[in-house]
Amino acid sequence: MDWDKLRIFHAVADAGSLTHAGDSLHLSQSAVSRQIRALEESLNTTLFRRHARGLLLTEQGELLFDATRTMAKRLEAAAARIRDSEDEVHGELRVTTTTGFGTLWLAPRLHRLFERYPNLKIDLMLEERILDLPMREADVAIRLKEPSQAELIRRRLMDVHIRLYASSAYVAEHGLPRTTTDLAGGHRLITQSPASPQVRAGSEFVQRLLATTPPSSLAVNNYFGILQGVIHGLGIGSLPDYLTGDFPDLVNILPKEQSAPIPIYLAYVEELRHSKRVCAFRDFMVEEVTAFRKAGDGAASADAASHAVSP
Repeated sequence: MDWDKLRIFHAVADAGSLTHAGDSLHLSQSAVSRQIRALEESLNTTLFRRHARGLLLTEQGELLFDATRTMAKRLEAAAARIRDSEDEVHGELRVTTTTGFGTLWLAPRLHRLFERYPNLKIDLMLEERILDLPMREADVAIRLKEPSQAELIRRRLMDVHIRLYASSAYVAEHGLPRTTTDLAGGHRLITQSPASPQVRAGSEFVQRLLATTPPSSLAVNNYFGILQGVIHGLGIGSLPDYLTGDFPDLVNILPKEQSAPIPIYLAYVEELRHSKRVCAFRDFMVEEVTAFRKAGDGAASADAASHAVSP
């Protein structure tokens, strides 16, 4: 099968248009059309059908597109490994994680990674959908559960819990609840929307809290939104405890109330084991987590001491 024709087919299938594919390949529309016809003749099948919105793949076209997509991702991986054979850490690294962890914990720390590697480019993809690492949808993933794919290298970074937090101003105005029953006495709960993607431990914690029947509640589909509500005094929010170091104004409400442990894993494919960019990011994450844990232990010790001397 002609590799050049497959390359052109892949561009057309990806763009859904002969014109757009031609622009990306620097070929005329007629040249692209001729190559597609020649490929269809060699395979004795129809790969596209015309539609008002452009070109749509036939069943046979979908099968071929799956194959060329896999080829393209494998070629990307090979190119990345070739680039990583150089000594300098540079180029693009695609990192995927959740919106909450990415915006509230990771992004504020990335300046230290860029200070160390000024030629590194990070494409930070924040979404709840789990991207497919073997299919090269991302290079590195930070996930709030252990990856299920056996071919991934994974490292457990830390465990977090979902707890209840309010701003110090809110506590001063509305008082500090002492029991879960107190939550129903005029406090508003800010939690993740039950329909939004979330880990089971967090969902179970929220459902248990809502069973206390608070008089008012606000549901948000990510932790960034919950944090904004808490900071602005809208109520008591269910938030991951990795926030406490960066937001010292947060007051932990009902300290004994928390979710089950939620593990945070870093994962990448075996073929990127020796990638200098991946290794640099992995080492950076380990260092940041270690510093975060030490700071947390110190804060916990200071908090325990203050409670020990209080009347």
